[in-house]
Amino acid sequence: MTRHWTFGRKIGGGFALMVVLAIVIGALSIYALRNVAAIKDQVITVNLPLRLGAEQLNSARGDKSAAFRGFLITGEEKYLGDIGEARDRIASIVGTLKGKTSEQGRQLVEAIEQAEATHQRATEELIAMRKANVTSETISKAFDERLTPLRARLDKSLDEFVAFQDRRMEETREAANQAAASASTLVTAMVIAIAVLALVIGWTMTSALGRQIGTAVSQVQSSSAELQAAANQQATGAKEQATAMSEITTTISELLASSRQIAESAQRVASVAEQTVAAARSGDGTVLSACDSVAGIRRQVDLVVNHMLDLGKKSQQIGAVLEIVSELAEQTNILAINATIEAVGAGETGRRFAVVADEIRKLADRVAGSTKEIRGLIEDVRSAVNTTVMATETGSKAVDAGGRQIAEVAQSFKRITDFVSTTTEASREIELSTKQQATAVEQVNVAIANVAQATRETEASSSQTLQTASQLAGLSKDLLRLVTPQANA
Repeated sequence: MTRHWTFGRKIGGGFALMVVLAIVIGALSIYALRNVAAIKDQVITVNLPLRLGAEQLNSARGDKSAAFRGFLITGEEKYLGDIGEARDRIASIVGTLKGKTSEQGRQLVEAIEQAEATHQRATEELIAMRKANVTSETISKAFDERLTPLRARLDKSLDEFVAFQDRRMEETREAANQAAASASTLVTAMVIAIAVLALVIGWTMTSALGRQIGTAVSQVQSSSAELQAAANQQATGAKEQATAMSEITTTISELLASSRQIAESAQRVASVAEQTVAAARSGDGTVLSACDSVAGIRRQVDLVVNHMLDLGKKSQQIGAVLEIVSELAEQTNILAINATIEAVGAGETGRRFAVVADEIRKLADRVAGSTKEIRGLIEDVRSAVNTTVMATETGSKAVDAGGRQIAEVAQSFKRITDFVSTTTEASREIELSTKQQATAVEQVNVAIANVAQATRETEASSSQTLQTASQLAGLSKDLLRLVTPQANA
């Protein structure tokens, strides 16, 4: 699926993956730090207060023992108050320890509490003996026999609780160290793994992007080479088209001269017809002149027919040339469309070439439109030629009829006069047709001049297209050398 990703999406995907991996590292680090902090907090808020409570309990027990010895030695009542305060402290500390310690610690605290109660009862008995002024030997003996074992039991219970709290603190400390070490190891492993993964991703993305860009540049290079070849072909075609337009212009000029000559001939035919009418009216002496005039009309009509046939052939040649021009315009339009498509595929680099291709396409459309107009004008010329041929055929028939009438002139001058009048009308029709033909030929000449101008513009655009294609080929080679090291070899 990533093969169809764009350059920006691949870069963004790589950065997004690195951000996700960084977030994972941060989350793992935060979790590990919080775990270590929780263990440390447990040491500070639970184990350490319990250990301090054990020390305070031991201190209170020591204060109680010191006050008790002071009372045994001096008998002063103030020591009894100190003993009461020490007992209150012990009770308060024991209650606090019971609420904070674990089940096993609570059992040890209860053992301390029981030992303290037993020790307190023995202490009260000795205090009563001291108040009763019992001898020191008796009190000392009772102290050694009864109170000393109870105190040893109390000290043992306190030592066990202290040792238990020390073990708990040590275990918690070890757990914190292990958690910190595990977190450090995990974070280090994740950093190494992510670094390796980042290197792999970077190498993979670089290779993929290099291949993708190299393929695209190769395609651009191939397209630019094809475009260059097409531009060469287009330039050659434009030159051939310009040459053909020059030939067409020459042919049209000759056709215009022929049309003018036909018009002059038609005028002469009309003049001859008028003279024939005058000669027919003048009598028998002008018959020979009429015959000569009819023969001249025949020659002129044949000349008109020949010129019309020549004009028809040349109009067909113009139509063939226009077919070539239309085909060149269509090929130019197709090449311009292909060039526009390739330029759009090239992106920013082909924007200028897309403008040139669009101008070429517009020029090809203009040439195609001009070709259609010229084709229409040629059809008009062909129609005029056909009309002229028909008219000349009619004139030829009229001349033949005039010849027959002149052969029979001896029988009827009136019939000769009528036929000569018909010839005069036919000559006028020929004159009108030739004038229309001259006008049409002039229009064709203007259209051909426009086509020639368009052809020259096409040739100039083809040269510019060829130059642009050469520049595009050079740029594609430079870009291929940038993205593909093997292209520099």
